[in-house]
Amino acid sequence: MGGAFLRRPSPAYRAAGRRALRVTIAAAAGFYVLLYGFDSAVGATYALFGAIAMAGLSHLPGSGRQRARLLLDVVPVCWVLITLGTYLSVRTWSAVVGMLVVGFALAFMAVGGPRFAGAATGLQLMYILPSFPPYDPGSLGERLAGATFGLVLLIIGEVTLFPEPAALPYSERAARAADGAARCADRLRSAPYALSEAMRRTARVLSTELRSSRVPEAERPAGAGVRPRALAHTGLATRTLLGRLAALPPPPTGAGPPGEAGTGAGAAAGDMGRDGRARASEVPEAGGGPDPLRAVADVATETAARLRDATPDVRAHARLLRVREALAAAEDASPAAQRRNAALLEVADAALAMSTAADIAVRGRAAAPPAPGRFWYARMRAPGLWWRRLSGHVGGRSVFFQNAVRISLALAAARLIAGIDTLPHGFWVLLATLTLTRTTVRETRRTERIALTGTLVGALVAAAVLALVGTDIEVYAVALPPLMLVTFTLGPVKGVGWAQALFTVVVALVFAQLAPATWQLAEFRLLDVLTGSAIGAVFGLMAWPRGAHDELRRSVAVLLRIAAEIVVATTAQIAAGGRRVPVVTAPGHRSLQHALVMAESAYAQYQSEPKGQVLPPVGQDWQAALIAGHHTLWGADRLLVPPEPVVVPPLGREPAESLIRAGDRVAAGMLLTSARMDPSGDTGETPVPLPIPTASATFADDPPGATRAYYATVSWLASLTTDLVRLAGDTDADTSPDTDHTDADADHTDGGPDTDHTDTDHTDADHTDGGADTGDTDGGADTHAYGDKH
Repeated sequence: MGGAFLRRPSPAYRAAGRRALRVTIAAAAGFYVLLYGFDSAVGATYALFGAIAMAGLSHLPGSGRQRARLLLDVVPVCWVLITLGTYLSVRTWSAVVGMLVVGFALAFMAVGGPRFAGAATGLQLMYILPSFPPYDPGSLGERLAGATFGLVLLIIGEVTLFPEPAALPYSERAARAADGAARCADRLRSAPYALSEAMRRTARVLSTELRSSRVPEAERPAGAGVRPRALAHTGLATRTLLGRLAALPPPPTGAGPPGEAGTGAGAAAGDMGRDGRARASEVPEAGGGPDPLRAVADVATETAARLRDATPDVRAHARLLRVREALAAAEDASPAAQRRNAALLEVADAALAMSTAADIAVRGRAAAPPAPGRFWYARMRAPGLWWRRLSGHVGGRSVFFQNAVRISLALAAARLIAGIDTLPHGFWVLLATLTLTRTTVRETRRTERIALTGTLVGALVAAAVLALVGTDIEVYAVALPPLMLVTFTLGPVKGVGWAQALFTVVVALVFAQLAPATWQLAEFRLLDVLTGSAIGAVFGLMAWPRGAHDELRRSVAVLLRIAAEIVVATTAQIAAGGRRVPVVTAPGHRSLQHALVMAESAYAQYQSEPKGQVLPPVGQDWQAALIAGHHTLWGADRLLVPPEPVVVPPLGREPAESLIRAGDRVAAGMLLTSARMDPSGDTGETPVPLPIPTASATFADDPPGATRAYYATVSWLASLTTDLVRLAGDTDADTSPDTDHTDADADHTDGGPDTDHTDTDHTDADHTDGGADTGDTDGGADTHAYGDKH
């Protein structure tokens, strides 16, 4: 039995214990110094609850130093919130209005990324605390001083107590993936013109490491600024490049790629280092043209060096641009050669997007001016970018907006009831409303049942302690720190019931030191938690009671309908030919982009909610629907937006008819799937086979006279067909190594080849810590579909 007691605690307990120790030291030290050293009960209260709010009931992401920097940033925000709460609390109506406005603003800030979402709950509590008696604006100085003292102690603790090792930066992850892409491109230049299984596994690992679920929250580039957007864009472009290289078809039989087949230039290039590789891409080949894969490898190596703050050979990007122009101007050849050419163009586009995004990520607005459209954010200032992000989610179809409305209305109602009924310790009512409300009625009901049970147990224990100890303050002072340590260690791991039970005893010991208390204090705590949870349940029932379930189905249905329209319009324009100009985006781009943002954010929340509903089989694979949207967005821009004005001849009769038929079939599949997903429609729920042929069956025959535009469009429609087959439930559908997941990593759904994949298939949701510690009252997900309205 001795071995059981010596067993090493699990990582969850160790992490919670380190966090609990920092919170306990900061909160207890601030409380005791101000209460017993300076005889300031007000300052002691704010020091204790300031530390608990920002570290005990919130989840700030990152290492100790990263959290300390975030806390330094929020200290002035806490001053503003405490000041507003102090002056608005004098009258009930002003306190209610303030709670409504401030509560919405703080909850809605979750669109800014995990740092903002993590701090939102703590900031809510910093505003709630001064909104209750005593209504004494004259004590504002003590309140600010106490809160500041507690936060300063917490900042010191974050830096000095059990500092976590620094996580691998996202830029280094992207640089390693770019190096891997360079090795893949080099390997594809020689027979057998395919990646080995080991290289494919390595490429998948490198790509997976860029998914948001594998990146620590503090390292995720989810901000609204130019550099975070560009860094996320770089990661998505690199993932796309790896997938395109893995799926690159071999050259036609008997015609090796330029620079390969054992030519002297190609063989020499394969043994050269980075500088030699950069020069090799311009070596004339047997066919008289440059080597596309060599140029892609150069750009990937240059991108990795730039991300590591090295001084790269900046000529590689320009060389790849020239190579791409040569590929686009290549004369028509055999169908196999044209398919290879179309695939090489996709590889080159992905590499160019990766290189441009990395340059912006490192240099910001000082980077070389990019082409319009794909990098629309490169020259914008922070206020404009934030406005786009916020305005993109203002509306009833955004789950971020829904969550903010739900929690702000619940908090305002709780403040109104507490003010009218003059509930003792009304602060606890709002605290319960904030921390126990979830995004679905089902989960709110389950959470509140467990929380009330825990609160009842805690109230009984607290009442017994208060009755036995009486007014012996020394006992409470000695017992408080170890109890806080146990509370903040067990609460996050054992669940909301344990958290509520232990926290009830903690607040009883705190208030017993501030003023004489009887066993009735525990009764008030139970009554307030019951009131707060009831208010949360009512507003959870009234405001979007099913959470993201219906919203996800609705947003995906809208996404597929818009995508179907774009497919039909694009294939018709390709068939008809005509003048093409370098506009910012293709027709329909903005509508589809916004639909993607809404679908991804709804999917991110859906992943964090319990799956209590049974969906039709066609609605199960949400990632395939998001991938189809990204493929549609990217393909339409690529096919219809040239780098410079050009007149495209119309396709011949047979190629045009074949292309339009294929586009119509893909669009029909999208529309049928959309109708079955939409919860507001009257389409039956019984699954029926969708008439979606496989890509190989759809595009098996090559019509005579087909041009490069035909094969480029066919390649695009084939990827959409594969997505629809997967969406219809065919798990054997052929997908590239990096197209079986979605990555709502960021809001950069801007039409470039880097947006083919989203990553919302994993979450870090946490419903068991007794608090809405990620700012959306439901734990949130690890994905960041923080989109913008264009």
